[in-house]
Amino acid sequence: MRIPVSRLFPDLTRLVQVRDKVYFGGPVEFGSVWFLFRTTTPPEHAIEACDGVYLSADRKLLLQLLGRDKPMDGLRIFVGHAGWAPGQLEAEIANGDWTLKRAEPEAIFNGKSEHPWPRAQAPKPST
Repeated sequence: MRIPVSRLFPDLTRLVQVRDKVYFGGPVEFGSVWFLFRTTTPPEHAIEACDGVYLSADRKLLLQLLGRDKPMDGLRIFVGHAGWAPGQLEAEIANGDWTLKRAEPEAIFNGKSEHPWPRAQAPKPST
């Protein structure tokens, strides 16, 4: 999204210098804020998404992360999230709408702000 992180937190004047943008997490609960972050110690109010990467919507935890010297280091903030009705995701996967691949922390945090996820590879033709 074109919204800078500082706009979500106008009271945190130290974030004015932060150039990172907020990401569109999906059309569900567009007013909610979710975040992925790296840590070596499992925090409260977060679930592990993959090795050393956690997901949370806890505002207090997010404010702690934003208070670090490098607030956006190992942090991605999303507005809204994606959700599926029972069986919907399975149908989309069967239709080829999603590529299943093990999550790689480097791919989450090392991409450019404008393109955070690696491009999907075209499926191999069946023989």
